[in-house]
Amino acid sequence: MTGSTAADRAGKYARVERERRFLLAVAPQASHAQEVRRITDRYLTGTRLRLRRVDRPAPLQPEFKLTQKVPADRPGPVQGTITNTYLSQAEYDVFATLPAAVLTKTRLSIPPLGIDVFDPPLHGLVLAEAEFTTDEDMYAFEPPADIVAEVTGDPRFTGGRLVQAHRADLITWLDDYGIKLNPGHREP
Repeated sequence: MTGSTAADRAGKYARVERERRFLLAVAPQASHAQEVRRITDRYLTGTRLRLRRVDRPAPLQPEFKLTQKVPADRPGPVQGTITNTYLSQAEYDVFATLPAAVLTKTRLSIPPLGIDVFDPPLHGLVLAEAEFTTDEDMYAFEPPADIVAEVTGDPRFTGGRLVQAHRADLITWLDDYGIKLNPGHREP
């Protein structure tokens, strides 16, 4: 592989990530979900790597993975490339010792959306996403009526940015879309 660079090889094991993201004013009832998962994301400091733990109801075992997302060089629904590596608990534990910023949320699977209900300090944020395998499907998608706004092109509503956000940031960002939170807002 003479003369190749990391950028040349970036897509060898990666897949294109096509997703659209949407804001909801309130979270749907968990009883409407086909599946409910607790997600802990650790964004490893100084990298494009995310360490994820997914907990499902018993008797299912937790799932662990290491993800690298390489952003697209343009805004829009094609987010870039994504590479996932599934880990054992022991492997996860090794990576979990590295410095990271942590984001926790509950994901409600209500097809065609995955709806994330965030924990403090981002409580009150309800972000839905739809993923697609083709550009045609992505552009043809009609979001449900309860969507407040599409935020696919708004970099503030990406995991790497949200993990750095403070409560005051979130209040301002949601206000930009007409969603009003007060500093002490709690989900029911």
